[in-house]
Amino acid sequence: MRITPMAKESEIKRNWYLIDAAGLPLGRLASEIAIILRGKHKPIYTPHVDTGDFVIVINAGQVALTGNKLQQKYYYKHSGYTGGLKKTRYDELLKRKPEFVLTLAVKRMLPANRLGRAMLKKLKVYAGSQHPHQAQEPVAWRINPKRVAEQ
Repeated sequence: MRITPMAKESEIKRNWYLIDAAGLPLGRLASEIAIILRGKHKPIYTPHVDTGDFVIVINAGQVALTGNKLQQKYYYKHSGYTGGLKKTRYDELLKRKPEFVLTLAVKRMLPANRLGRAMLKKLKVYAGSQHPHQAQEPVAWRINPKRVAEQ
C-alpha cells in the first residue's frame, strides 16, 4: 500500500517572487498570488501545511479593474453600531491605500483560519516600484497568459 507523502516543515524551501502589478486585472492577479502563497504550484503541496513562498508585489497602485468597477464597486465596512455602515468607491480606495486593495483581494482567496493568516504574512505589497527586499534576490514571476486575459 502506498501512502501519499506529507510535506514536513523542515523539507520546505521558500523562494521569493517579484510581481509587477502594473496594468494587470485585480482578481486574476490576486488568484495567482494566492496560488503562490498557498504553495499549490509546488509538487509537495499539502493542504494543512504552509508550503507557500514569499511574494513581493510592486506597482500596486497601477492595478487595473475591468469594466466600470472603478466607479461601481464599493468597499464596505461596518462599525457595529446602528447606521454604522460606511462605503468607499474603489477609485478613491486605490488613490488612498493601493496596497490595501490588493491585500484584501488576496486575503479573501486564502483560507479563513490561522493557516491563511500565516500565509498572508508572506505577502509584501508596495504602491510604487521600490521595495526594501534587495538581499533575498527575488525571482520574477510571469503571470500565466492563459489565465490573464489581454486588455
